[in-house]
Amino acid sequence: MAGVFDTPAGWMDEELAIFEDSVTRFLADRMPASRAAKWRADGEVELDAWREAAQAGLIGLSIAPEFGGAGGDFRHEAVLIRRLGLAGLDGWGLPLHNVIIGGYIQNYGSAEQKRRWLPGIVSGETIGAIAMTEPGTGSDLQGIRTTARRSGNGYAIDGQKTFITNGQQADLIITVAKTDPNAGSKGISLIVVEAAGADGFTRGRNLDKIGMEMGDTSELHFDGVQVPADNVLGGSEGLGMAQLMKELPKERLMIAIESMAIIEAAMNVTLDYVRERSAFGKRILDFQNTQFTLAECKTDAVIGRLFVDDCIAKLASGSLDAMTASMAKYWTSERAQTIVDRCQQFFGGYGYMDEYRIAQLYKDVRVKRIYGGTTEIMKLLIARTLDN
Repeated sequence: MAGVFDTPAGWMDEELAIFEDSVTRFLADRMPASRAAKWRADGEVELDAWREAAQAGLIGLSIAPEFGGAGGDFRHEAVLIRRLGLAGLDGWGLPLHNVIIGGYIQNYGSAEQKRRWLPGIVSGETIGAIAMTEPGTGSDLQGIRTTARRSGNGYAIDGQKTFITNGQQADLIITVAKTDPNAGSKGISLIVVEAAGADGFTRGRNLDKIGMEMGDTSELHFDGVQVPADNVLGGSEGLGMAQLMKELPKERLMIAIESMAIIEAAMNVTLDYVRERSAFGKRILDFQNTQFTLAECKTDAVIGRLFVDDCIAKLASGSLDAMTASMAKYWTSERAQTIVDRCQQFFGGYGYMDEYRIAQLYKDVRVKRIYGGTTEIMKLLIARTLDN
């Protein structure tokens, strides 16, 4: 039976279609629902899965071949993100590792930093994280309190971070810190902390979430952590805010793709259910209320997909701007929650049971409106363009 989207995305070509088929088969064979359920129960994805993904060529998709990567572009990452979502693997920090961590180092790292870190990222031997959010600071990155002060031939980092994806497993942590507390946005730097043997670095608890349970999301503590001077990303202080602002549109588009995958998965499982389930002598799908509600959901889904597909093509060509990415993240995450809620209603009491996929989607979708910048922050960013 065809799903909610019957035609491939406009940016797909034959090579990407072949790649998508291989991703789909790999996830079905090696990452089945039973394995995903264990990861959700454990609160993290086992390290073996990272190595398996690397061996299958799913890590380092857009990293240059000279560092072991596949040399693809964001379209390859978009295929993987969607397929992970459709396979019920929401929460696995693989896309963040690929696109964000790998991207920061490839785009802003010095030649030596790339040689030093990218091969391990591609092989899955080095798991990456980025530490932005703090207990008292979310989207207001200028309000961070973590500092990196000159100490000998390097820096001493002090501060706390929270809600850090891959936090329990990360070997390499891109840390947002103030190298000059008096310089405002120009005093922020990105400093790479290598967790192994870093005195003063400790991991707090693996946070207990209401959804996306398989992803380890952690508190991190820095108490005078000594870092060499050549761990400043890009080699110079004060570039952190500019680097963050350039990469945030990509992160927000990733969340839009995740949201669209949730919409697609919710529509597919719901259509299967209402085709098979009967009430009062006829299929649930044959009730006009069901048809009208799902017609509205499908319309929103197709509109969202067309918009996100356009954003993916723009990002691949280097023309995606921050406002458009903010629109995509805001609109799709809001629509995803609405559509999942409406779909869940058709399942009745079964929709509240964890054994049904729709219940997991209901839990997973909620954070899409929060992380990567809340809906309210997205609206603020969009509103700033109204008087230009």
